[in-house]
Amino acid sequence: MKSTAPFGSWRSPIRAADTVAGVVRFGELQYDRDTLYWLESRPSEGGRSALVRRGADGAIADVLPATTNVRTMVHEYGGGAYRAHDGVITYADLADHRLYRVRPGGQPQALTASAERPASVRFADMAAGPNDALVAVRETHPVEGEAINELVTIDDDGVVEVIASGADFYGSPRLSPDGGQLMWVEWDHPNMPWDGTRLVVARASDPADRSVLAGGPTESVVQPEWAPDGSIVFISDRSGWWNLYRSIGGTVAPVCEMEAEFGGPAWVFGMSWYGFVADGRIVATWWEDGRHHLGVIASDGRLSRFDLGYSSFGTNLITDGERRVWFVASHPARASAVIELDVDTGVDTVVRSNPSVVDEAFVPQPRLISFPTSGGDTARGVFYPPTNPEFTAPPGEQAPLVVHIHGGPTSLVFAALSAETVYWTSRGIGVVDVNYRGSTGFGRDYRCKLEGQRGVADVDDAVAAAEYLASTGDADPDRLAISGGSAGGYTTLAALAFRDTFSAGASYYGIADIELLMADTHKFESRYEVRLMGTDPDVWRARSPIHSADQIDAPVILFQGLDDQVVPPNQATAIAE
Repeated sequence: MKSTAPFGSWRSPIRAADTVAGVVRFGELQYDRDTLYWLESRPSEGGRSALVRRGADGAIADVLPATTNVRTMVHEYGGGAYRAHDGVITYADLADHRLYRVRPGGQPQALTASAERPASVRFADMAAGPNDALVAVRETHPVEGEAINELVTIDDDGVVEVIASGADFYGSPRLSPDGGQLMWVEWDHPNMPWDGTRLVVARASDPADRSVLAGGPTESVVQPEWAPDGSIVFISDRSGWWNLYRSIGGTVAPVCEMEAEFGGPAWVFGMSWYGFVADGRIVATWWEDGRHHLGVIASDGRLSRFDLGYSSFGTNLITDGERRVWFVASHPARASAVIELDVDTGVDTVVRSNPSVVDEAFVPQPRLISFPTSGGDTARGVFYPPTNPEFTAPPGEQAPLVVHIHGGPTSLVFAALSAETVYWTSRGIGVVDVNYRGSTGFGRDYRCKLEGQRGVADVDDAVAAAEYLASTGDADPDRLAISGGSAGGYTTLAALAFRDTFSAGASYYGIADIELLMADTHKFESRYEVRLMGTDPDVWRARSPIHSADQIDAPVILFQGLDDQVVPPNQATAIAE
């Protein structure tokens, strides 16, 4: 029999430590010679990123010594930190940012030279080339001025040669199967890679002999790949949606046209949303109406879907080129896991899973919501109601609510099991994750609604989510809290400073002073705020919570990492002071 107790006072078996204990983040899946590789970011080991493999015999083991942290800080966000090819592994070690190489049965050997200044030379997004050579992105940080990004080759002796320079950013280098051609994606300020990129194809023996196949200042191209038949497949949002396209002999045609997002924002290197299997088929993931899907596109463009029960298939889908597919899956009621799928039988198996610290009886049933917001628009979110099998609330009482704001601001939230969410819901506190205007997964138009409106549209949507759930009886309008990290931390502070909706807030490395950020951030995002807020310093000041700190009359807690190069610590100390 359930006990009756006020919302927010329910006893819960979920402790704060349970939200991180034993939980790793899986990523950067690769497949090479019957071996599956992936990275695990492990909080229990100081957050280091360990390279793990599963061999043909099914045995799973770490690849490198326990002191190794496979991570790169190119663009500060990293990604693309290793490459496995023909049994040889090349990886970046965060300790010194050098590349190291491991041959079968051997020990790690330094491949690139030590930089004169720590972290001044970084590598990422490596692609295999001929004779054990690599093509990679190199980022060089001079003593003064902006970082320099280039495409380089690195031979087996560690000799580095620049093959493409002049653009502000590079990514996704891909060598054709016959070795004759090289392609990559490049873009320039003030664009981010989801604003506009160029897909460049060049002769491998003379990269200066190049042409632009697709893209431009208002077309985002991501994940170009060489198909087994020699054609080029890529994702473009030229239609307003990230869809798949194929180029044969320079003629580009859609693979499968849908009002759905087959790609996403390239905040990190090495992301992949599709791969090739036998008979010319493409296995792909896509977002449609807030839900993630996985399916197979036949050579004639017909699309068939898998119904596996997962809420997300991650951003690192890979294949063996025949029938097996691997991805990192999320689920509404189960812990995240690395999954293997046989596309011919539809049978999926767990390769490696996070531990489950949540009894299923305490797991809330998530609900996708759409709600009205300012300007006659509609925003979206995921609501998790208070859930505890041992408690019920007194009749007529409404629950407290935590409004959670994702980072990016181009991220996307979806229905998934999170011990952090259950920590609140099991205590009788609802949680809503908000896909405010600017989020991805809903088309380019929705993503662009934040341009010039940051600090307005996102705050409006956070308030609208709380007010909507209060209007449906799912939340107490007098007990509303807000939290978020990075861009979400900014929205949290802005909502507390500019509105009276919330009674408490938590900012995780949030932005407090736009002017300070403009002068102090890193190259990758150094023009981003201009797109989101314009060029008028008066607008920057008006939308900076630091200048309205006296209006924050609710308790707020601040979290900040001292090594953060994206949102520097002076943002948190300024608002605290």
